[in-house]
Amino acid sequence: MCMSTQAANYTSSCNVDCALKRVSGNSSTALQEQLLKKLGELLLAQASHNVLRKKMSNQTAVSEFLLLGFSDVRELQILHFVVFLVIYLVALIGNLLIIAAIALDHHLHTPMYFFLVNLSILDLSSISVTIPKSMANSLMNTRYISYSGCVTQVFLLIVFISADYALLTVMAYDQHIAICQPLHYERVMNRRACIQMAASAWISGILYSALHTGSTFVISFCGGNVVDQFFCEIPQLLKLACSDSDLSETGAIVFSACLALSCFVFIIVSYIQIFKAVLRIPSERGQRKTFATCLPHLTVVSLSIFTGTVAYLKPTSSSASWLDLIVGVFYSVVPPMMNPIIYSMRNREVKGSLSKLIGWRLFSKNKMSIFLH
Repeated sequence: MCMSTQAANYTSSCNVDCALKRVSGNSSTALQEQLLKKLGELLLAQASHNVLRKKMSNQTAVSEFLLLGFSDVRELQILHFVVFLVIYLVALIGNLLIIAAIALDHHLHTPMYFFLVNLSILDLSSISVTIPKSMANSLMNTRYISYSGCVTQVFLLIVFISADYALLTVMAYDQHIAICQPLHYERVMNRRACIQMAASAWISGILYSALHTGSTFVISFCGGNVVDQFFCEIPQLLKLACSDSDLSETGAIVFSACLALSCFVFIIVSYIQIFKAVLRIPSERGQRKTFATCLPHLTVVSLSIFTGTVAYLKPTSSSASWLDLIVGVFYSVVPPMMNPIIYSMRNREVKGSLSKLIGWRLFSKNKMSIFLH
C-alpha cells in the first residue's frame, strides 16, 4: 500500500514538473490553459485518493469501545459499584432461591412453576451480562470494552431479553388456559408441550439475537468508539455507524418493535378474557387469589416491553443523555431484580416453599453445630 502510494505521488509530481516545463517553453495561451486544466485534474485525483485512504482507515480502526461512565469522581464511582453490587446480589439470591425452592418442592412441579424457573434462569443470565462489567469498570476507573466483548455482550443480552419476552407470552397463554379452559388444561399444557414451548422461547431468542448482532456489527463505524450507555446497546452503536450503512439494522429494529407489540397485544387480550372469567367467580377469595397471580405477571410484562420499546425506538441524541441511561437501567436491570420479589411475595406456594427451604437449612446448620459441640 505504501509502495503504491509513493509511486502514485512520484508519478503525479513528475507529471506536474513536465507540465510546468511545457508551459514555460510555449507561449501559446490555449496550450497553457489545457496544461493547467490537466494539472488541476491530477491534483484533484491525488486529493480524492488521500481522502479515500483516510476514510478506509477510519472504518477499520475500531478495535475497542468506551462505555458510558456514571461519574469521573472517584467517590461516586465507588458508590456506583456498591449500588450495582447490591442490585446484583438481590437479583442473584432471589432468582437462585426461586429455582432451588421449585426444584426441591415436588408440589410445585407444574407448568406455571416450570416456566417460572426458566424465567429466573433468563433473568439471572441477562443481569450477569451487563452489571459485572459496569462494576469492574467503576472499580478499576476505566471505560474500556473490547470489540469482541461488545459483540458478545450484545448477542447474549438480546438472547436473554428476547427469550424472556417470549416466555412471558407463553406464561400468559398458560394462565389463560388454566382459568378460562380449566377442563382442557392438563391435555393442552402437558409435559411435552411445556418443554416445547420453553425450548421454542430459547431457540427464538438465539436466532433473533443472531439476526440483530450480525446486522449491527457488519456495518462500518465512522463516528468514533464512545458508546453513550453503560453497556453495549444497539441504538447507541448505530449512532457511530457511517451514513446509510445502518439501514438493515434499523429495519430489523422496526420489525422487532412490531413483534414485541404483537406479543403485548396477545398478552393483553389473554388477560382481558382472564379478568372476565375471574369476575364471574362467585367466591371473593377465589377472585383475590387469581388477581394476585395474574397482576404481578402483567406488571412485569408491561414494564419490560414499555422500557425496551422506548429504548430502541426513541430518537437518539448526539450526546449522552440521562434518559438513555435511566431507560437502559429499567429494561436491563430492574426486571431481573424485581421478578423474584413480585412472584415470591404475591405467591403463597412459593413463599411456603421458600420458608421450608430456609428453615431446613437453618435446622441442618444448628443440628451440625450441636453435633460438633
